Amino acid sequence: MRQRDLIPFFAMTFLIAWGILALYMFASETMARLFGSLTGQHPLFYLAVYAPAIASLTLVFYRHGIDGSRRFLSRLLLWRLSIQWYIFMIVVVPLVFYVAALAKEGSYEPLFPFPSILTYLVALLLMAIKGPIEEIGWRGLALPLLQRRMTPIWAALVLGIIWALWHLPAFLLSGTPQSAWSLTPFFIGTVALSVIVTPLFNSSRGSILIPAFFHLQLINPLWPDAQPYDSWLFVVVAAVVAWLNRDAMFSLHGAVTDVLPK
Repeated sequence: MRQRDLIPFFAMTFLIAWGILALYMFASETMARLFGSLTGQHPLFYLAVYAPAIASLTLVFYRHGIDGSRRFLSRLLLWRLSIQWYIFMIVVVPLVFYVAALAKEGSYEPLFPFPSILTYLVALLLMAIKGPIEEIGWRGLALPLLQRRMTPIWAALVLGIIWALWHLPAFLLSGTPQSAWSLTPFFIGTVALSVIVTPLFNSSRGSILIPAFFHLQLINPLWPDAQPYDSWLFVVVAAVVAWLNRDAMFSLHGAVTDVLPK
């Protein structure tokens, strides 16, 4: 893969997602009549969310065929990571939401707000096949290519801004999860999350699975609603993570730049 492949990747990613959402914005009655009202569980919303994965898989297949696609997707099987990072994802990420929720409400909702374990598992599965799929594109293709010319901290900031901008139309449409959120904290928080996931990605030697699991933890339906306080708290966490990993974040040494494993 070449660094200039970022241009068609971003173009396709925005065209698919923004195109679908634009149709619902400017031809809402026609789209609702043909496909139904847009919600977070609508198949077209899933298609928009899958745009980064579709774009990356299309480019990899175009450049390298079946074998290249297989090698690319083999990064979904990379799971080796230091225990500290696993503790961070399993303990610290949920803690951010609970601390932020306490700051927001002054008290906690029930720790298990589901009528049964099965209900929760279904909700978790729906989340697992939505947002984490984005990582096939964002961290699977875009981040390694950006790190060929930028140190990880700059690659994280650039990709974080693009990642946040990509979500913008969802804030303008009722029925989407983002329509109930505040834009500015989400935008800044998304950039912060991009900073956090970058050293995690590089430490896993380019795993797509690990960023996908991190993404799932961010949208786990078990955590309390803490918007926008969670976004501001993740900014603090991002600053701490960047400082603790400063040698890796401000140097190209150790940055993963291969899209296809050798």
